[in-house]
Amino acid sequence: MISLKALPNQESGEVTVLFLRRYWLDLAGAFFFTLAMTIVPFAIWGAIKLGHLTIMSQPFWGPALTLLLGCYMLVVAVITMAQITDYFLDIWIVTTERVINIEQHGLFSRTVSELRLNQVQDITSETSGFLGTFLTYGDVFIQTAGEHERFQFKDIDNPDDVKLTIAKLVADCKHRRGDASLLEHEEREPSHAIPTEPPTSHLT
Repeated sequence: MISLKALPNQESGEVTVLFLRRYWLDLAGAFFFTLAMTIVPFAIWGAIKLGHLTIMSQPFWGPALTLLLGCYMLVVAVITMAQITDYFLDIWIVTTERVINIEQHGLFSRTVSELRLNQVQDITSETSGFLGTFLTYGDVFIQTAGEHERFQFKDIDNPDDVKLTIAKLVADCKHRRGDASLLEHEEREPSHAIPTEPPTSHLT
């Protein structure tokens, strides 16, 4: 797990401003899926009991059905763990110098990418749908110079506020970089001052 106090390749004076995850509704959806899928075997068991069926007492079908239900619950547990892991490890970190995108793929794979704030050309926030509008969550897209792919912050809270914060950080970063480049250019540029001659005196 990445520590906010020691980011990879952290520069001197670099400060973390935003730490973002997807909206909590995505995590609630994972738990709702687990609850719904867990009800299925209990519903089957209840139907067997209410129908006074003797399938569970049979020497073959009883153990086979028990094994099948056990495998089913194992699959549900794995899917739930993958969804929860994906939620907690899909994060976006915005500092005073860059954006770090950490995307989890399943349980055992993830991608970490970053972009410099001084390379950002366009920032767009997007809110769609009834729930997104009512609960104020949506996406933020960051476009960089010379790249067709965009960084996407998926289903984050208050995307408009995030966009404004990143836009201010981008402006501040470009201003600092511009001042540093100008100062470096002035230091390297040779002086072209014309030397002055000492005044001459005319004796009469």
